[in-house]
Amino acid sequence: MDGSRIIRIQLCELMTYPDGLCVIRVICETQISRLTMDLDEITYNIIGAAYKVHCELGPGLLEKIYEEALAYQLCEDGMQVETQVALPVFYRGHKLPSVYRLDLLVEDSVIVELKSVSTMTDLYRKQLLTYLKLTGKPVGLLMNFNVTNLRSGITRIVNNY
Repeated sequence: MDGSRIIRIQLCELMTYPDGLCVIRVICETQISRLTMDLDEITYNIIGAAYKVHCELGPGLLEKIYEEALAYQLCEDGMQVETQVALPVFYRGHKLPSVYRLDLLVEDSVIVELKSVSTMTDLYRKQLLTYLKLTGKPVGLLMNFNVTNLRSGITRIVNNY
């Protein structure tokens, strides 16, 4: 794989017939290749989306609300995002019945762990680092939305493998 992604663009026409039937006809279709964003660009875009969410909603809501709003904003910004991604855990080659859930996985490379707590502890950083190690993903963002200034609530963690 050359690190690029294919984006399909279609120009469509909506045709409505007298009997009420609507048909969409593709007039033109083209594909363009877009280089995959690097990690710095992805994390920059995630942080920008988080600022939009925090500015609109402010602090004090449940974590789930911020998760849904951030996922929506990232999609609006053209980012690929998955929510509540199952992360199986193995012990001595045996898959355990319990799984962890990643809050957000963006562009299949950045894990975003969201919090809405009054005090961040080192446990949350260790949790994200464990997720990075289990998945082999290179970088994660730990975001606490329960702060007045979001800058103080964001920590970038790199997986040194």
